[in-house]
Amino acid sequence: MNKNFLHFLKQSILHICFWLIVWFFFKIFFSVGTSNTQFIFWFSTLLSVVSVVASYVFVYELIPNYLLKKKYKEFVLYTVYASVFITCGVFMTVAFGFVFYFNLEYQNMPALTKSAAVILVCVLLIIVIASVVKILSHNYKSLERNKTLENKILQAQLQIKEQELKFLKMQIHPHFLFNSLNTIYGFALKKKDEAPEMILKLSNLLDYILYQVDKPTVNIQDEVNHLEDYISLEEMRFHDTLNVSFQKENINADVQIAPMLLIPFLENSFKHGKIVAEKLEVAMNLSIENNMLIFEITNSSSNEENQRKGIGLENIQKRLEMLYPNAHQLILEAKENQFKIQLRITIDGLKTKSNE
Repeated sequence: MNKNFLHFLKQSILHICFWLIVWFFFKIFFSVGTSNTQFIFWFSTLLSVVSVVASYVFVYELIPNYLLKKKYKEFVLYTVYASVFITCGVFMTVAFGFVFYFNLEYQNMPALTKSAAVILVCVLLIIVIASVVKILSHNYKSLERNKTLENKILQAQLQIKEQELKFLKMQIHPHFLFNSLNTIYGFALKKKDEAPEMILKLSNLLDYILYQVDKPTVNIQDEVNHLEDYISLEEMRFHDTLNVSFQKENINADVQIAPMLLIPFLENSFKHGKIVAEKLEVAMNLSIENNMLIFEITNSSSNEENQRKGIGLENIQKRLEMLYPNAHQLILEAKENQFKIQLRITIDGLKTKSNE
């Protein structure tokens, strides 16, 4: 069956049940003090008709078209008109019983059916209940629509971030490969013996890039191995003019980190570092202390501004903001002939195998 038809059928059944309850309420309430069941039947039916018409005018016309749209003046005006109709309907119902059932003998009518004020209050009570249900239903649907819209916006933002992250990774890869291939090309031209070993090291790095970098996280030890392979390549290129130290402490093999997260810092050190006293000094420290991953790298340098604005550093800062919002701290410190980077990421911002 059509979904809209089922919804209409369900709403119709609910409305019929509600108005049957209202009719029984009128019948029981106004039957006090009288045994004239036929009069009470028609009296309750007429009051129910007045209540139905007035309620639907408020629920489907005045409330959605004026009250909810904040057209308060028009709503008050039409409410006054509706009140006049309701009052006339109540008096006509009383007159119906007065004329057709009690032969103009007003004193013979049941006490409650003679009081226009009581009847009016009962009808208004039904209208208020119907109106409140309408307003609550509208508010609930608005909340659901807002929640659905918010979820769609969040999903769109997530997709945008994922695309931006992929774009940043694509920027990292060519930059890294260009440096490595350029080094191997220079060795090949000079026909040095180190070229085959460099190609092997590069193949390991390419394997890491092709098969690991698209994963959201990798084991931190894999990232460490990646750094060490890169250092080996640079040591072959620089020969005796490079001095690299890499200290590792308390490396938890279960910790997961975003791939290619640390390599841009190392690339930046080699690209913008300066050879001082015939040596390019690069010192790295990686440790996990007090639920904090700490990565520090220091290199000899002469142009702090160029090093601060390296493409790799700009990309990594954006990646950190996207991957570890409010869970990381990146400090760039330029001193005389030295440039230092310190990265801190809370373990809560990382992942472990136990909570994947």
